[in-house]
Amino acid sequence: MKLTSIGTLGALRKSGYTVIPVKDEIRNNLIVKIKNKEKLFPGIIGYDQSVIPAIVNSILAKHDIILLGLRGQAKTRLIRMLPSLLDEYIPVVKGCEINDNPFQPVCRQCVEMSRKAGEDIEIEWLHREQRYGEKLATPDVTVADLIGDIDPIKAASQRLHYSHEGAIHFGIIPRTNRGIFAINELPDLQPRIQVGLFNIMEEKDIQIRGFNVRIPMDVMIVFTANPEDYTNRGNIITPLKDRIDSQIMTHYPQSIDDSIAITEQEAWIQRDGKTIVIPHYFREIIEHIAFEARKSEYVDQSSGVSARLTIAAMENLISNAERRSILSGDDIIVPRICDLPHVVPGLTGKIELVFEGEQEGPTKVSKALIGKAVRSVFKNYFPDPLQKSQRRRQRSDYLEQLQNEPENRPNPETTDDEYKKIVSWFESGRSIEVSDDMTIDEYHKELLKVTGLDALVLKHMKIEKKNTFDLASAMEFVLDGLHQNSRLAKDEIGHTTSYKDLVGTIFSGRGSYDIDDYR
Repeated sequence: MKLTSIGTLGALRKSGYTVIPVKDEIRNNLIVKIKNKEKLFPGIIGYDQSVIPAIVNSILAKHDIILLGLRGQAKTRLIRMLPSLLDEYIPVVKGCEINDNPFQPVCRQCVEMSRKAGEDIEIEWLHREQRYGEKLATPDVTVADLIGDIDPIKAASQRLHYSHEGAIHFGIIPRTNRGIFAINELPDLQPRIQVGLFNIMEEKDIQIRGFNVRIPMDVMIVFTANPEDYTNRGNIITPLKDRIDSQIMTHYPQSIDDSIAITEQEAWIQRDGKTIVIPHYFREIIEHIAFEARKSEYVDQSSGVSARLTIAAMENLISNAERRSILSGDDIIVPRICDLPHVVPGLTGKIELVFEGEQEGPTKVSKALIGKAVRSVFKNYFPDPLQKSQRRRQRSDYLEQLQNEPENRPNPETTDDEYKKIVSWFESGRSIEVSDDMTIDEYHKELLKVTGLDALVLKHMKIEKKNTFDLASAMEFVLDGLHQNSRLAKDEIGHTTSYKDLVGTIFSGRGSYDIDDYR
């Protein structure tokens, strides 16, 4: 016989079913999952050695919890996964507003029903998803919302005196009795409302409007908050903080690989009828934008840089490449470096700037972050264009070998600057122009004008020469990497990007290149 088919208290008692406190229930189910080596929080990346063990320890200790961290650190997602640790179904008194335990009801209505019906009192089975309650803390939240108040309509319709317990309208916390209740952004809750949580946190009961009766609550309380209230709207009062058993710090991804995995999991990049190819260096560039922002002097670090920034940036990048494929009729979508300016709308609304950043403007700061990201990733694939000491050492080795072993004279091109051919091509007064709406043939043909560019890409990257889409994107990656390392100049006008000689541009006064933008 399935437990969920039981409909009365007497039958439930005969089945041998026992009710345990919700924190014991969560603890027991957690222990079973750990023993079975189950994934506790699927989809949560980068917390396996930090946040998740802390949550596990808190649950084993039967603690109420606060997750403390900046925006975009998966706090809400974590707390919404906690109901998976509850039993699938539990019995409650049928029709009870606060999910009363059939064996020991506490609300006035259920106590009276139990006295009249005895073992025949009806029960129903509550699913775990119905045992989770959540409230976003806002300045207009009241004690009545959270805990309850006298309901004059209820009192009038049932002809009850206002002092009668049956006139109470229960708030969201009592309605989550025998479950998990979460408050998001706790500092936004007014201090006088936070005071109303004291009894629930410590004595585990509620009292409404001065009623003499206290109703015991069996509930696990979970909060989220920011370590620094970047909205400047409030804070957590000390007595409430003291009643929260465990304070767990969350954090942003600590490695590029974790950050890439999060964006890959969350970003919508699949487009109907199209083949999406995203070279790995593009994924790295997108994530490095966030890493650069989290240490930028122009960005307010106390507000944080959400993981949603890279998700939005990746979606914008793919969307611009998709737009191009629609115009050209291509079935393959491959991003280009000249698509990167189109990720700016996904950045500007997600970074809070300090005064100096506001002076520069969000667009300029965003473009500078993109430039720094390209420069950082470029050095993972190609030699550092500014490693002058290395080039001098290579030249010295070449001269020494030439003197000692003239018959084994090495090719100077292998010991000199690998970018010499490319830079020299531009130094002769040439330039190229690429745009994000060029067809792949036009784009590739324009880049092939630069002497030695394709050879350099094929030497350092695992790309087949016949793979035009990947090769062309990587060729522009080299040019932009040289620009970010002050070896070439770059102009962006509308959808067109031009690369040219840096020195010639500076002395002629042509172009809008400002080296300080990328420092």
